Amino acid sequence: MAAGSTEAQGKHVIARNKKARHEYEILETYEAGLVLRGPEVKSLRAGKVGFQDAFARVERGEVWLHNLHISPYEPAQRWNADPLRPRKLLLNRVEIRRLVGRVEEKGLTLVPLEVYFRRGYARVTLALARGRKLHDKRDELKRRALEREVRRTLRS
Repeated sequence: MAAGSTEAQGKHVIARNKKARHEYEILETYEAGLVLRGPEVKSLRAGKVGFQDAFARVERGEVWLHNLHISPYEPAQRWNADPLRPRKLLLNRVEIRRLVGRVEEKGLTLVPLEVYFRRGYARVTLALARGRKLHDKRDELKRRALEREVRRTLRS
């Protein structure tokens, strides 16, 4: 295994937000702990998570993750919470202060990129991002296709 691989770092990725890198220009990334209830952890380990319309917001000095869908864990029917409930993110005070300043800038938002377990704790990679316009998305797709083509020709 390579030294930079995710398994070598003890990171077990559960889900990635594939649309985020297409729809947003990623400026900075942060790793945050995710506050969950028991059945949510079991459901997360089973990979039952959806990113559709998920975003984070700074509220009263705390960072909250909204619209991250964690499906109810069937065997724990009685203790399951709302699948779309806001979940608190654990960040350093300095990081939260920096985020408050940056999010207030025009057009910047906090978007979750991936959910994973590291050392047994649920984590989220959070990105400070700027929304892309349609023509920017098209340019990005063209650029990636060109890079792919160049790599293909260099290989052969």
